[in-house]
Amino acid sequence: MAAVLVVAGLASMGRISGHPRSRAGGDAARGYHLPDPAEGDRIAASLLGGAPATSSGTPVPTISSEAVEPLPVSEPLRAGAIAPTPAIGALLHVGDGAEPEHFCTATVVHSPNRNLVITAAHCVYGEAFASDIAFAPGYHDGFMPYGVWVPSRIDVDPRWISDRDPAYDVAFLQVRRPGTGDRIEEVTGAEQVSFDSPVDRAARLIGYPDDEEQPIGCQNTTTALSDTQVRFDCADFPDGTSGGPMLTDIDPANGRGTVIGVIGGYQEGGDDLTSYSSRFGPDIAALYNRAGTADPTQTPTT
Repeated sequence: MAAVLVVAGLASMGRISGHPRSRAGGDAARGYHLPDPAEGDRIAASLLGGAPATSSGTPVPTISSEAVEPLPVSEPLRAGAIAPTPAIGALLHVGDGAEPEHFCTATVVHSPNRNLVITAAHCVYGEAFASDIAFAPGYHDGFMPYGVWVPSRIDVDPRWISDRDPAYDVAFLQVRRPGTGDRIEEVTGAEQVSFDSPVDRAARLIGYPDDEEQPIGCQNTTTALSDTQVRFDCADFPDGTSGGPMLTDIDPANGRGTVIGVIGGYQEGGDDLTSYSSRFGPDIAALYNRAGTADPTQTPTT
């Protein structure tokens, strides 16, 4: 499915929904953005003022994961509701006077700074960097059980910014929880991230549809669409699932795995039957290394 979003400079095709504002910022040549801390504090306060912070305890249907590898293929090959997990959540935006909405999906990944989130580049950069956004890990039914986290730094490959090259539809966000010194990885745990992984892997794809209040998932084997694109065949991943992780090597004890892709890349997500991801090669690894070790208050030197 291809939705079109043209709002205040953020133009995007793909599985992105809602209306986050956009503004120029950072250095497009280096592909990073340093959000305004005061704006992040305002966004977090607005979200926390409008939604409970703890779960209702209502059980959510889940996909079974009885083995680490391989994951059983979903039957039928259609996305279905799964239980929320701490390290995967929804990206939300807060417009002026509007109710918060979730518009993309993101995932906490392990990093040296322990504060890193991965999503699709088209979720955070269209014609400019998105503003008015926050991350709610474990989000479901309006609940934000692990709090609200706002970007302190956004890293995108400059080739995405200049050409919207689908090989680089990946973004890393350093995040913070206003009013605390918490590191998100210490609160939610984190998925691992792998680069130059073999293409044919049993994987679980997860995302937050824009018209649902819990995540959906599906399991299948990834394949190569091209040297720069990974393909995942499973129906019914709609708008809002952009940025959702492709997870392999899932531990049945805690549900954590390894991210080898995020919904995006070719067609900025895919269609009703197939999802895609930019392949995580050396360039995405370099972006991760820069984002995961950088001081969020300082501009890059290279």
